[in-house]
Amino acid sequence: MQYDIIIVGAGPGGIFSAYELSKENPRLKIALFEAGHALEKRHCPIDGEKVKSCIGCRSCSIMSGFGGAGAFSDGKYNITNDFGGTLHEFIGKKQAIDLMEYVDTINMEYGGEGTKKYSTAGTRFKKICMQNKLKLLDASVRHLGTDINFVVLENLYAELKEKVEFYFDTPVDSISLTEGGYEVHCKEETYTCEKCIVSVGRSGSKWMEKICGELEIPTKSNRVDIGVRVELPAVIFSHLTDELYESKIVYRTEKFEDNVRTFCMNPYGIVVNENTNGIVTVNGHSFESPEKRTENTNFALLVAKHFSEPFKDSNGYGESIARLSNMLGGGVIVQRFGDLVRGRRSNATRIAEGMVTPTLAATPGDLSLVLPKRILDGIMEMIYALDKIAPGTANDDTLLYGVEVKFYNMEVELDENLESRHKGLYIIGDGSGVTHSLSHASASGVYVARRILEKS
Repeated sequence: MQYDIIIVGAGPGGIFSAYELSKENPRLKIALFEAGHALEKRHCPIDGEKVKSCIGCRSCSIMSGFGGAGAFSDGKYNITNDFGGTLHEFIGKKQAIDLMEYVDTINMEYGGEGTKKYSTAGTRFKKICMQNKLKLLDASVRHLGTDINFVVLENLYAELKEKVEFYFDTPVDSISLTEGGYEVHCKEETYTCEKCIVSVGRSGSKWMEKICGELEIPTKSNRVDIGVRVELPAVIFSHLTDELYESKIVYRTEKFEDNVRTFCMNPYGIVVNENTNGIVTVNGHSFESPEKRTENTNFALLVAKHFSEPFKDSNGYGESIARLSNMLGGGVIVQRFGDLVRGRRSNATRIAEGMVTPTLAATPGDLSLVLPKRILDGIMEMIYALDKIAPGTANDDTLLYGVEVKFYNMEVELDENLESRHKGLYIIGDGSGVTHSLSHASASGVYVARRILEKS
């Protein structure tokens, strides 16, 4: 089957590429291939009652399918160049922000109207953080919530399904060059196109590595972020979350001078499992609807590890730590901060007697048997630092879930158009190693669509 453009991956990058292309040139014949399910079929079987932990579905509905790994996230779109990727290094800071703002207008048009946009600009917390050796990063944050984010995706799919041919539950095995473009090979069929956009996200990291090897596209190792997800009573962080919602705070440790940062803050949210390539890790969600809120806030504390030659497999390093957690805990491990400080494993009784009711059924255990000492020491330092601006963070009953790992695709060699060494083959979103967030991935999709339209 012949198409003008084939998009591989229906995450935010792929969706916004398809949206912009079909809107500006309805005559284009576009196909979008996705290894996961259609949106309405994406259901995680974990219900907390009959199914309490990950059962290893063939296609993880949390990580794959229409909307990508962000479909069941809490729908935070951070409009900033300070974090979330290096898109601005390719296209310029102003254009990157303009594209993120454009994505925000589309989200508002397709169901996000009425959601709140937060900003760290001019906040008093910048000074408070600096006085306690913490750095609050600048950003505007649109919080859709897991529920409204899903509505936006439903509406975008309704708009696109008449203009784009979707192939769900159809993994792409390989991509090859032809004289006039590309062949996209699936299990039973081969499809051809003039231009191909690859947007496979973090869960497609191993596949992306294979494709780059086959097509001789240069890559270099990226970092991996390793840490825990913290869960505590929402009131402890409410003075921050009520004003800023998402506060990205960085701390430089005294012992090793490593950077530890907060990530993915979920006020009144829940802790959830993630399955990436068969490895169970932890993440967090929150909702816009007051009826779905909990009494807890959760956020990640992550330490970024960059590796130099000769080691190149940063994701493999993160996977090995996550596998150790899975081996000891049968999945995710949870530990009270007080137990960690005292050097003892947590048990179900002490957790049940604590002030924090867990929102995820995890195995009580000892994170010091899983996380390297350098990383764990940094996390503990950060908790005590946060306790100075949010007293109660370092309470004994604060829960730590491990491990949380953010896998970053290796950085693919791309030009200023996000085009590979093969003309007409574009690599965008988190799969490129260029973006690490919903807003940056979406913006990269719009950017590449406009570059293609300019050349048409």
